[in-house]
Amino acid sequence: MQTTTIHPLCERCESMLRWAAGVLASVAGLAIAVMIAVTSVDVVGRWFGRPLTGAYDVVELLGAIAITGALPYTTACKGHVAIDFLIHKLPGRISRAVDILTRLVTISMFAFLTWRFVQYGMELKASGQVTLTLRWPIFWMPCWMALCSAVMLLVLVFELVRPGKELIKP
Repeated sequence: MQTTTIHPLCERCESMLRWAAGVLASVAGLAIAVMIAVTSVDVVGRWFGRPLTGAYDVVELLGAIAITGALPYTTACKGHVAIDFLIHKLPGRISRAVDILTRLVTISMFAFLTWRFVQYGMELKASGQVTLTLRWPIFWMPCWMALCSAVMLLVLVFELVRPGKELIKP
C-alpha cells in the first residue's frame, strides 16, 4: 500500500482552513445561543408588558450570522445532504466529470457571491443604511457574509483538489 505525503505548506493551509471554518462555526453557534436568549427575554417581557425593543433586528442579524457562519464548517465535514445517487449511477469517467463540473460551478458561484457581498457592504456603508428599530449600521453584515463565502470558496477548492477527503471529521 502506498501512502501519499502532503507538502508541509499544504498541511499548513489545510490546518488554517480547518481553524477558519471552526471559528466561523463557533461564532454561528454563539449567534444561535444569543438568538435563543433574546427571543426568550422578549417573550417573557411581553408577558409583563415590556417587550425587548429591537428583538426582531437582533434576531434577524444573528440568523444571518448563524446561517452563513455554519456553511463552511458543514461543507468541510460533508454534513450537507448530497444527491449522489444520480452521479453514482453514471459510468466512472462521466461521474467524475459531472462531479468536477458541479464543483467548478459552485466555486464560481461563491467567488461571485464573495465579490458581490463586499460591494454591497461598501454600498451600505456609503448610504448609511441602518436597522429599522435600533438604528444600528448594517454594512458589516455583507462583509461577514463575504468572509464566510470566501472561506466556503476555499473549502470547495480543497474538495476539488482532494476529492473524497473530509477536511474536518465531525
